[in-house]
Amino acid sequence: MPKIKIMFDVVTFGSATRDIFVRSQELKIINSAEFPTGKALAVAAGGKVYVEELVFATGGGGTNCAATFALQGLKTAYVGLIGNDQGGLEIFRELNDLGVDCNFIKTTAKAKTPHSIILSALGKPARQASQLAGVAGGERSILVYEGASHLLSLADIPFEQLKHAKWFYLSGLSGESAKTFEPIINFAATNKIKLAVNPGHDQLNKDLDTLKRSLNKIDILLVNQEEASVITGIDFKNEPELFKKFDELVPGIAVMSKGKEGVAVSDGQQIYRAGIPESGYVDRTGSGDAFGAGFAAVVIRGGSIAEAIQLGTANATAIIQSLGAKTGLLKKGDFGPWEKVQVAIQNFNN
Repeated sequence: MPKIKIMFDVVTFGSATRDIFVRSQELKIINSAEFPTGKALAVAAGGKVYVEELVFATGGGGTNCAATFALQGLKTAYVGLIGNDQGGLEIFRELNDLGVDCNFIKTTAKAKTPHSIILSALGKPARQASQLAGVAGGERSILVYEGASHLLSLADIPFEQLKHAKWFYLSGLSGESAKTFEPIINFAATNKIKLAVNPGHDQLNKDLDTLKRSLNKIDILLVNQEEASVITGIDFKNEPELFKKFDELVPGIAVMSKGKEGVAVSDGQQIYRAGIPESGYVDRTGSGDAFGAGFAAVVIRGGSIAEAIQLGTANATAIIQSLGAKTGLLKKGDFGPWEKVQVAIQNFNN
């Protein structure tokens, strides 16, 4: 019998984690030159610390983006590695419930499912969980166990079954899985699969040459302003020159997020700029994935860059209103309660 062609709108690659959010008023900030940031999040040694809020969720760039794509009505698959444990099972169940194809998720006995413990110092006293609604965490630190996702190898990727996908979306690949970054990109280029890439720490800090070699195959590059400077060698404050360089390196769309200042995007002909809505926040975990996947979802559907910015921004704003990198993600047609951001468009040579 002939093999059945599986046509996915988008296939995501990247980490899959179990996130545990711990928020307490009793976590203290200590200023000290002994720490790289000049301060530390601390508790009394030997003491007992009361926690106001404890939330279990799933995260990781690969699964976060898959969730957005599925909620946006795209036929989505996730390729990744999880541990043979309860954390991995929870990730599998949630993705399946969201409508993500989970047939390409593999398990391993070599490591547990990755976990992140997000410790947040609350900004004001609270003893009841009901008092915490809408209360932003203050300083935070994240304890990370890298685990199974970072062991993904080429043998774990069913390339033959993915060759008819329309798009690949790569979030950060680290550890052993970083070795799959360039082969995935080359496979996509060979099979005329479009590429959206949000490079991670290893691509930007350990193997920048590989990332630079791959830029001419990328259709959407998503980075923050510091990462943009690392790639181009140009100060992110000099946006005209930075985007000129990106347009030489990337044949598609270059997206640069700017934190509280919003985003700037170039398609080689025009630069698009937008701010962010005025809103409070509870936790920013997953906001970058929510923006990137929201932006890409519109492009995949054939929408304009301005529309992509608006959905990406709305999706990121929605995700920071609660704990969890998937809680609050927007469904197709929903832009949340905020007005759509205004997008200013400037011709590149003006």
